[in-house]
Amino acid sequence: MAESERGERRLRPAPLLFEPAEAAADPEHFFDLESIEDPRELLTRATELTLAFRAATDRAMEFQAVAAAQLADPRRFDRLTAADIAARAEWTEDYARKMIEFGRDLLRHGTS
Repeated sequence: MAESERGERRLRPAPLLFEPAEAAADPEHFFDLESIEDPRELLTRATELTLAFRAATDRAMEFQAVAAAQLADPRRFDRLTAADIAARAEWTEDYARKMIEFGRDLLRHGTS
């Protein structure tokens, strides 16, 4: 991913507000989108949410990678293997190794 794309993703799109428990209980309720009648407004808000979820996913994945790298650090007396990390995160072992390397790269470059 190009640095400019990454910078754009770091812009904070629409905030993700937590929904009240009663809203989560209603399967038709989703961030109040169902109550928006104007299709232009609905498209705008749904797009904002889509971008916010993508940005949140990317950021959370970076934190996962950093945590995996820290847990696999050979300097830790309690270090975990890639298999152990994979089991904890419900990943394949191959994916865990990739995430550990990604996390090490993030830590080296201070981007997390």
